[in-house]
Amino acid sequence: MQDVAERANVSKTAVSFAFNDTSKLSEPTLRHILEVAAQLGYSQDPAARMLRTRRTNSLGLLLPQQLDLVLANPYYTQFLQGIGQTCNREGFTLLLAPPLRGSMVKTIPYAAVDGFIVSGLEYDRGEVSALRQRGIPFVLVDSEHHDQVSSVEIEDGQGMRTLVEHLLSLGHRRFAFLAFETGVAGGHANWRGPVLRRMTGALAALGTAGLSPESEGIDVLEVACTRPGGERAFRELWAAEDRPTAIVCFSDVIALGVLDAAHELGVSVPGEVSVTGFDDLAEARLSQPGLTTVHQPIETKGRLAAEYLVESISAAEPPRVHRQELHTAFLLRDSTGAPR
Repeated sequence: MQDVAERANVSKTAVSFAFNDTSKLSEPTLRHILEVAAQLGYSQDPAARMLRTRRTNSLGLLLPQQLDLVLANPYYTQFLQGIGQTCNREGFTLLLAPPLRGSMVKTIPYAAVDGFIVSGLEYDRGEVSALRQRGIPFVLVDSEHHDQVSSVEIEDGQGMRTLVEHLLSLGHRRFAFLAFETGVAGGHANWRGPVLRRMTGALAALGTAGLSPESEGIDVLEVACTRPGGERAFRELWAAEDRPTAIVCFSDVIALGVLDAAHELGVSVPGEVSVTGFDDLAEARLSQPGLTTVHQPIETKGRLAAEYLVESISAAEPPRVHRQELHTAFLLRDSTGAPR
């Protein structure tokens, strides 16, 4: 910086302003300093800058799955697009933070970020406790409401209830519900967060027809939230003696795997079995047949979460706590029909 200052005939402070607070310099002076810096090949040491400013200008996305699985799910592509809109506007970069050696808690100390978007974890999880103890700003997405932290959620329950009511109206009474894996023992009674809200919506709809998870012909399975997870689940269901007439998937990526396996086995959808998803990914619109699903505003969810996090990072006083619940919409396509 001293070399740049001497060559440009300005103070060292002016050079600092040129790279950290351009509003304090006139346009000609800023342009002159940057030209001299380019001639000398000067660039800031990012580690030194972070130590001095205590800022990285980077947001972290704390992920519940390993990176290869996350990138295989088109849901996260749309979610990242929303986060990216805010990062681009506010001048932040984005760091993806998957589990380190199988532990999300171990990831946190090694992530050089100003705050985290926490996806799919409850407030009382160890990872969230670690963020609170370290005083790191964070926003919860697809979690649970808590008075002390901003969160972005969707109407999971209402969306699922509307979808199951549609299937009931077609005459279906034999259902397989494919929920994404929770890692929680004891079945759906102990689930939390979005998977619980979606199951609660499904149960409310079943109740209108006098059905429950204990009723004959009702199966609830936990499967990997991947396309292969949906494929394996369908093969297992279709190999059983009592087959469902409707398969309700808790995510589109699982449903797309179900459609893949049905096609490979020569099973007609919806002629022999109806299939539904939840998300409204681009692939759901392009699949054959088109997937009946529940639309959620995935990009908006990512954008709002990033906006709330930037606000929290920049706040001089305790930041405002936001709670946003976004609407869902039932989308009827060709993968559902009356049972045989």
